[in-house]
Amino acid sequence: LNSLHNQTYSNYEHIVVDGGSFDKTLDIIKENENKIDFWMSKKDRGIYDAFNQGMSLSRGDIIGFLNSDDYYYSNQTLNYVEEAFRNNQDIDFIFGPVKKHWALLYGYKPWKIHFSWGFYSSHSTGFFIKSNSAKKVGLYNLKYKYSSDYDYFFRMIVKEKLKGIGISKNKIFGVFRRGGFSSRINFIDHFKEEISIRLDNKQNKF
Repeated sequence: LNSLHNQTYSNYEHIVVDGGSFDKTLDIIKENENKIDFWMSKKDRGIYDAFNQGMSLSRGDIIGFLNSDDYYYSNQTLNYVEEAFRNNQDIDFIFGPVKKHWALLYGYKPWKIHFSWGFYSSHSTGFFIKSNSAKKVGLYNLKYKYSSDYDYFFRMIVKEKLKGIGISKNKIFGVFRRGGFSSRINFIDHFKEEISIRLDNKQNKF
């Protein structure tokens, strides 16, 4: 919350979607209530259901996601986002550099999507998309529990042919922290779902 509220760019709408937490999450939300435009807390069907609810509630021109265990790297992140869309009027989305564990992930290589999911920096903190473009892609598919973002990006890039760019590695957007949802996934379950996503999207299984 602090990494967002400390941004020097202030023309944003902050929506918090919580899946009915029983820890101190609600206390923290209420302590920051005056800085949050809208928040909700109720049982949902997982992280991608929360993404869908947040997108449906959003009224802004650009949508970004900030998971509860991630944060923006500096107070300039939203300035980088605004600058990228202002200077590239024809794009639909951007991927910004993100620090993840020991590495800095940056760049965007769409040609890799046909054989690798390592074609972009990060979903949370690094990904921003125009709301009108997001409507073309649709919602995250709740059939996929672990990697619905892969399916979303496949539809976005391959099926809808939306245009995006990667931001310079010098403009770090955020930090992807250890211990989140993705770090607790069994490798085999994750791998099976990745294959399923490719097959469901009529991609060659190899």
